Amino acid sequence: MENYDLERIKSVIQRAQSGQELTIAFLGGSITQGSLATVHENTYAYRVYKWWCDTFPQAKFNYVNGGIGGTDSYYGVSRAVTDVLMYQPDFVVVDFSVNDTRNEMCRETYEGVIRKLLGWASRPAVMVLNNIYYDSGVTAEEIHSSVADHYGVPHVSIRKTVYSRMKAGEYTQDEITPDGLHPNDKGHGLVADEITKLLAKISEEVKPAETVGCCAHNHEMDPVEPGNSLMFPPPLTANAYENAKRLTIREVSPKLSGFRADTNEKMGHLDHFKNGWTGVHAGDRITFELEGSCIGIQYRKTISRPAVRAQAVLDGDVEHPVLLDGNFDQDWGDCLFIQPILHHGEKKKHTLEITVLDDDCVGTTPFYLMSIIVA
Repeated sequence: MENYDLERIKSVIQRAQSGQELTIAFLGGSITQGSLATVHENTYAYRVYKWWCDTFPQAKFNYVNGGIGGTDSYYGVSRAVTDVLMYQPDFVVVDFSVNDTRNEMCRETYEGVIRKLLGWASRPAVMVLNNIYYDSGVTAEEIHSSVADHYGVPHVSIRKTVYSRMKAGEYTQDEITPDGLHPNDKGHGLVADEITKLLAKISEEVKPAETVGCCAHNHEMDPVEPGNSLMFPPPLTANAYENAKRLTIREVSPKLSGFRADTNEKMGHLDHFKNGWTGVHAGDRITFELEGSCIGIQYRKTISRPAVRAQAVLDGDVEHPVLLDGNFDQDWGDCLFIQPILHHGEKKKHTLEITVLDDDCVGTTPFYLMSIIVA
């Protein structure tokens, strides 16, 4: 089946055949989260999970959905552990194909996602899903598939299947997506079918194992520690983001001069704007001491305009401040925006200072700093 390395998926199928307990997980953006499905049970992710349950009723399956709308693989690589991997998944579908842009930085952050998933201690089987903008045909499939092929990870192309059939007139765009991007119930079903067809085809190659004990989870190789790259081919990119960390009020204690730590409790991975810091007044400042060669600032861009703006200065370089504009120019909801401020810089200790600008802040939405992402 092309040049895929199917041993991990076949191992999961064997363990399902023998009645073991397994965890099926998903990591991605709004389509993975289930946007525009009428109920969550109609999302592609839940339908794929149900395929496992219905195909192997003798096994027990757990469901983990790590989809967050409007997010790309930069955020994905920094949250893969807390939103998916900490649950020790056995099978993971990953999709950032409509939120990643087609550039080398996204190839690098996406490679970090794939390596982080494959290198996790539970050794999950991974499958790449490449979605598409149905109205324009835009997708990051090419760069994502190049990464998947490099690691032998099977991938599903919606461009070559669902989108191609739509262009051929089998159904109209309006029948499967209300907005040209997010599938409706029918569209989610078509996406799920492409994944489950591939899983069914792989299953046909798997002979039932009469004695697959609890240790079969390890199959031929012992689990590796997260970040261990010995099992991988050399990376395609500089691979600076594989071990990216997301720093919130739980992980770092910056110097606050006007900014306040958010004291509201975070309730799940979709409770986005918690565990961060808030700046309200002109001159409010927050200062971080960080170590790494790549730094990104994650903050809220809001539709509740006007919003407070801020600026970031790295290592005292006041001649080149970076604007952090809290105003979102779209209307679908508040955005979890990441502003890269250092990419492949010198790996050392850096000072990052964020200051609320001297705008007319009266009656505006506060500046919300969600996290700092360091690699």
